[in-house]
Amino acid sequence: MTDPKQLRERMVSRHLEARGIRNPDVLAAMREVPRERFVPEAMAEFAYEDGPLPIGEEQTISQPYIVALMIEAADVSPGDRVLEVGAGSGYAAAILSLIADEVFAIERHESLAREAQRRLLELGYTNAVVMAGDGSGGMPEQAPFDAILVAAGGDEVPEPLKAQLAIGGKLIVPVGGEDMQSLCCITRTGENEWTEHDLGRVRFVPLIGKHGRYEDGSRSATNHQPARRLSLPECVAEAAVPLPDIDDPDFAAAFDRFADKRVVLLGEASHGTHEFYAARAAITRRFVEKYGFTIVAAEADWPDAASLDRYIRHQPPREGAPAPFERFPTWMWRNTVIAQLGHDLRAINAGRDPDKMAGFYGLDIYNMSGSIEAVLAYLDENDPEAAKVARERYGCLTPWQADPATYGRAAMTKGYAECEHLVIEQCRDLLLRALGDEDSGLFGAAMNARLVASAERYYRIMYYGGAESWNLRDSHMAETLDHLLDHGGPDAKAIVWAHNSHIGDARATEMGEVRGEHNIGQLVRERWGDESALIGFGTHTGTVSAADDWDSPRKVKRVLPSRSDSYERVCHDSGVPRFLLDLTDRDSTVCRRLAEPRLERFIGVIYRPETERWSHYSDAVLPEQFDAYAWFDETRALEPLGGPEPETGLPDTYPFGM
Repeated sequence: MTDPKQLRERMVSRHLEARGIRNPDVLAAMREVPRERFVPEAMAEFAYEDGPLPIGEEQTISQPYIVALMIEAADVSPGDRVLEVGAGSGYAAAILSLIADEVFAIERHESLAREAQRRLLELGYTNAVVMAGDGSGGMPEQAPFDAILVAAGGDEVPEPLKAQLAIGGKLIVPVGGEDMQSLCCITRTGENEWTEHDLGRVRFVPLIGKHGRYEDGSRSATNHQPARRLSLPECVAEAAVPLPDIDDPDFAAAFDRFADKRVVLLGEASHGTHEFYAARAAITRRFVEKYGFTIVAAEADWPDAASLDRYIRHQPPREGAPAPFERFPTWMWRNTVIAQLGHDLRAINAGRDPDKMAGFYGLDIYNMSGSIEAVLAYLDENDPEAAKVARERYGCLTPWQADPATYGRAAMTKGYAECEHLVIEQCRDLLLRALGDEDSGLFGAAMNARLVASAERYYRIMYYGGAESWNLRDSHMAETLDHLLDHGGPDAKAIVWAHNSHIGDARATEMGEVRGEHNIGQLVRERWGDESALIGFGTHTGTVSAADDWDSPRKVKRVLPSRSDSYERVCHDSGVPRFLLDLTDRDSTVCRRLAEPRLERFIGVIYRPETERWSHYSDAVLPEQFDAYAWFDETRALEPLGGPEPETGLPDTYPFGM
């Protein structure tokens, strides 16, 4: 693991200073306290990412930015006397202890309180005391306090906490519903006078206690505010366009509202869900046949896609070319839906002039899977221990994790450093062999040259990790799409298949807001504006084709029901099993209601249900992320090729070599 001190410095720079935290005492304390000591050992590698983490008893440690924001907003200073409600593992109390003179913390779970106190003493934070109890009533025997920070949300501000503030003191407390709250800053300006302002939207666990909620989450006897009727799912149901079965011709017709766009991006919430692939295939067939779309561009590698493209365009296979899509994850493109789509597009192209034919193109830099395969092959032979670490780290190379380059932390070990040059050469050789000496004309030759140049940079950047590798990859995909459209002429129209994490505007997600990453969806919007449409896809539960780790066997896994604080749960609770939600009118009621950030689920080729909240959910703003959202409440796993090919009378050995 990289030096924790370096990780803390990176956390402060990237997640705190870059987002506006300026208080020097807060920044200094965040640089010093070892957050990895306040989370379970299994979560230590994620300690310095800007996200909450589980600590037991169904509680979480708050994300570093929220901790810093609350302490800065409370204006905690040397000499202060501070109360924290909801101590959890003791992390915020440790930060506060480096700034204030005295820190009193209350945690309702006795086991957590006891462990937090032990940890604080062990680390030398002797001016912080953690006690078990009902924090909603504060600690009147120790009042008044210069600052009170509450790490749990209630329906209203507990009156005892307001009363325990010193004149001029500040109370920072989340107030609102169970899933989302407003972070309020309340300043006591007189004996019976307080002012209040809103610091923004947050998500905390419920405040349980006499002046909060009961254990089951219902309102306590002292809280007489009537329960607010949850109407957002009903709002979604009213705005949604119900969809028939995917095989029904009217299914794809519902998407005709976007057929006048030049670029239509079709997403997916996983790389292994049948309905996402089948829906995109139905839309693609209709748009190619009825509306003149000739470019089908996918989050796939150029050489592999070229083999399928030759088949679709009624061209013979390149002599000696390997069967496409044979590397992990084979099911992502080598599946029954793509095979049938290839046959269908070939049939549509029959009789068309070559320049009017639809083609299938790979946007991706060749080849993440090939690159990883090369790394693992070398390490298996030269450093098995490093290979073991690499396999685990490659499982985290997904954009929806708080840090997609977790692998980079292991990249400084001896085994990695020694093999860098050889691995990059091997990756480049793989690409050149895959491209072969195909006579694809001047355009194809130029595209291949671009690919080699981009891939060589990408291999090196990916090898050590970081947001730069993600940005380079998506920039390459966006540039490839632009070249395809330019080559097709002013009337060319494109459909793009990629994961939601690629096609949803990154600026509306943690990717762009926190980690400085962009994606093809953002770049397409910046390039094409109203001539583009970004359509996301989602599901509540079902099964999915996915692996446990990179290069592990495909499994059919059960998708956990969506979390109560997610967009997926809102869609599920609408009661509409399949629908299309048009989000283009940002002033509509449904868009305004959905504009509060919520969690959104992202499943790639790896799915880890046991850590789903931390490895597969990320904050997003759905109406800013997409122009439309297609919903399938229950879905099933994508079926890889291996069984009988569709009975079309067409060759079943080309292009997939079966």
